[in-house]
Amino acid sequence: MFIKGMTYGWNTTRGTYRQPYALDSLQKLKDTGSEWIALAFYTLQPNVNSTVISFDYGVTMTDRDIEHAVRQAHELGLKVCLKPVVNSADGIWRAHIGFPKDAMAEPYWSAWFHSYENFLCHYAELAEELGCEMFCIGCEMISTEKKTEHWLELIERVRKLYSGPLTYNANHGSEENIAWFDQVDVIGISAYYQVANQPGDSEEVMIHNWLPVREKLARLHARFGKPIVFMEIGCRSALGCAMMPYDFTHTELPVSEQEQANFYSSVIKAFWEEPWFAGFFWWDWSVKLYPLEEAKINTGFDIYGKQAEVVLKDWYAKAR
Repeated sequence: MFIKGMTYGWNTTRGTYRQPYALDSLQKLKDTGSEWIALAFYTLQPNVNSTVISFDYGVTMTDRDIEHAVRQAHELGLKVCLKPVVNSADGIWRAHIGFPKDAMAEPYWSAWFHSYENFLCHYAELAEELGCEMFCIGCEMISTEKKTEHWLELIERVRKLYSGPLTYNANHGSEENIAWFDQVDVIGISAYYQVANQPGDSEEVMIHNWLPVREKLARLHARFGKPIVFMEIGCRSALGCAMMPYDFTHTELPVSEQEQANFYSSVIKAFWEEPWFAGFFWWDWSVKLYPLEEAKINTGFDIYGKQAEVVLKDWYAKAR
């Protein structure tokens, strides 16, 4: 399995998956040569120390929204990895969801995992019913990852509901600390590694900086015997963003289609031929795209109408 994919569906409002512009966006996504989407959506727990994850009516996509998006993707010939995510309403990154490191914390961990399992199992069952080709059981939840027994119980429960392959989306830098990767089918990573030394660096510099990352991930594969996919990877079309590919806050940075294109081409060249590497879900493709004429001024992660789209189309047209 080699995944030529793109993340779709993130950070939008309920009902948008069912708008005409969403189908137009999905068609344009497919036109890149993509064969998969990660359908990514989220709900909110009140804060990072909450033990309750609830359906947030103002935020969470409805099952009807998700069903519609999956069916549209399948009609276009796209495979789907369903990716439900829990964020924190206090604005703190989900990596910090957790509780104090003391003996009194375990009841809180048990309560949180019970709530998270219920949240996740709802979508595992939905993924099975809709024929989703992969299911993602978590994303960048660094503080939870050390709770191995809880994760093992969660995976066992999910597998009773969903028969397809499972992945977990670790954050870059934390992937070596997860002891239970042998229990998933595909190791997923948010690959926002710094690969530029200065703004405007060349493709050659970026390839050089990808090589130690590749060596590290080859060792991770050897340790667990699982293929590795970049569940998230991308870079904004803004000068300096290859130094911080995860960045979405520095909106003042000038446009640089070239830096984004160099990021795309460098990582593809570095990883494409590795037999243990399972592909990409690029971050990300918007449900409602900007007009094509605005591509030259857009500094977001989207590649629609940009140099990076040309790079991706060329590579996704190749056999692997």
